[in-house]
Amino acid sequence: MEVAYKIWLENEGKAFGEGPYLLLRGIEKTGSLHQAALEIGMSYQKAWNILNASEKRLGFDIIERRVGGASGGGSHLTEAGKAFLNKYEKFRSDVYTTIEEVFRKHFG
Repeated sequence: MEVAYKIWLENEGKAFGEGPYLLLRGIEKTGSLHQAALEIGMSYQKAWNILNASEKRLGFDIIERRVGGASGGGSHLTEAGKAFLNKYEKFRSDVYTTIEEVFRKHFG
């Protein structure tokens, strides 16, 4: 038996969770929102909408986008986005550790 759970942050609606987290890690890796979306099996439009909603609810830009063309497009995390992602990752890790400890305490 194992425990299952999801965590996310809310601010007048879902602001940030596993989907945006995976997209941002993918953007760091590939430099592309399109590639990051493909890697997690999400459409580009859905990824775009999710990150736009996150930015609106968080109140700051998470990524900078460059429109494609002859010089190519791409995306990268803003400094505020990097700092937020690092805080979220530490928070996420602490929550997972705590939940697993409490689960083992009660269910062995």
